[in-house]
Amino acid sequence: MSEKGTRRFLDRAAELGVDDLDVRVLDDSAHTAAQAATAVGTEVDAIVKSLLLLVGGSPTLALVSGGHRLDTAGLAATLGAEVALADARTVREHAGYSIGGVPPFAHPAPLPTLFDETLLRFDTVWAAAGSAHAVFPIAVDRLRAITGARVVALAER
Repeated sequence: MSEKGTRRFLDRAAELGVDDLDVRVLDDSAHTAAQAATAVGTEVDAIVKSLLLLVGGSPTLALVSGGHRLDTAGLAATLGAEVALADARTVREHAGYSIGGVPPFAHPAPLPTLFDETLLRFDTVWAAAGSAHAVFPIAVDRLRAITGARVVALAER
């Protein structure tokens, strides 16, 4: 692996006991969910977007289906707190990776995580592996277990 972000992700994942990931390094960028889906031959809804939010000012990770937009207003109502997308600097600071490459786990410090209920229809989903050029498949149940994520409605309806 040549990309520092991907190596950092794999090292941090191994520290969590997750050392068997099948990371695929792509020739082209998978910066968007559509690009990632095309690259791995799956539907865009099976791509996990890892979005850093500020919930009441605190960093929180939202794992959203690639085919959906995050419903910040609905999430704010559900959580009873203000919800905003974090800017690029804040993403890098708290998630440890650049936008487009943020993985769903293996951050510098654990992040509270929300899991889009629409992802539950898949057995396996694909997520970024520390860079916009690397992705990995993972069973949905395993992803939920690793992240300790709370399942909520995150997608706009």
